[in-house]
Amino acid sequence: MIGAVAQLPPESTQQAVGYPALFLLVALGALVPVIPTGAIVSSAAVVAFHQTSPVALLVVFALAAGAAFTGDVALYWLGRRGVRSKNGSRWLEALRGRAAPDRLEQAQAKLREHRVSVLVLSRLVPAGRIPVMLACLLAGMPLRRFVRGNLPACLAWAVTYQLIGILGGSLFARPWEGVLAAVALTVLISAVPSVWRRVRHT
Repeated sequence: MIGAVAQLPPESTQQAVGYPALFLLVALGALVPVIPTGAIVSSAAVVAFHQTSPVALLVVFALAAGAAFTGDVALYWLGRRGVRSKNGSRWLEALRGRAAPDRLEQAQAKLREHRVSVLVLSRLVPAGRIPVMLACLLAGMPLRRFVRGNLPACLAWAVTYQLIGILGGSLFARPWEGVLAAVALTVLISAVPSVWRRVRHT
């Protein structure tokens, strides 16, 4: 068995380790929003791009979207349990703690106006997912309706960050340079909302 693993080409070994790690990290990042899932997906897309295999890029896309969807649905299900419980839950309290009051009010207003379609934008806007998810929970949105809106949101999110990775991979000949560029770009994108809020309040 060990000999068979040792005979595998380096790309196959990387895929055997990297694909499960990609899924687990993105799903965990959806549950615990401190993991930079966008940077992880973009980095994986850079590596897949340099393998010059469209299959690798498709696998990264499918795993990223599936993991994000799984994590979101799990977090929403846990949040709904907290809403129905008299004593709440630590998951619901964690969501409340991560959603600034002004962002929650904006999310609630957009949800009333656009309903389920606001979920798609919530994953594309940095720091927009949690306030919108909390607004859906407080509005009593059924899990089935949340799932219908969250699926295209996760697909759009995976495409966006994979394109960032492909851009980074195409600009640099070495994978590590593309990964560095993709991570820097995702960090910059995630920092824009907080910088914009500070500028508005000064």
